[in-house]
Amino acid sequence: MTSESSNNELIDILDATPRILEEIASHADEALFDKAWPGEWTPRTVLAHLRDDEFLVMRMRLERLLAEERPMLMPFDEAEWATNRWTGRDAIPELIEDFRAQRAASSQILRRLTEDKWTRPGYQPELGEVTIRSWTEHWVEHDQEHVNQLRAGLGFTA
Repeated sequence: MTSESSNNELIDILDATPRILEEIASHADEALFDKAWPGEWTPRTVLAHLRDDEFLVMRMRLERLLAEERPMLMPFDEAEWATNRWTGRDAIPELIEDFRAQRAASSQILRRLTEDKWTRPGYQPELGEVTIRSWTEHWVEHDQEHVNQLRAGLGFTA
């Protein structure tokens, strides 16, 4: 992600992710969603991660950056999450629809930000100093990383 993208372009990229996930899932064999590949999550777990990470990490950090002065944004234990995550809505259409709803809520916040809010600072130990702008760039990269991971796990080219 380049810093040349406008704030609205970043949001547009984030808004496209649910459609991309739906497109990928529509061309995949259902059985492949539960097949793990070496050192990676199953595609179903990747989708669940995107859904849960949207409200547990990405939007929560955004809201803290807005509400607090220079918040410390603690790392999220993905291994712990993967071991203990709730699987009650793990059908592929449910995962995508739940992600779509979570992403819409995040997008609404981002679209309503005034220009001065994009520079609000915080600190995340894995990333260092962040602003809402740099956090949103990271968010886009996170989506792209997991979309590529999903494509690879389902046998598509990244």
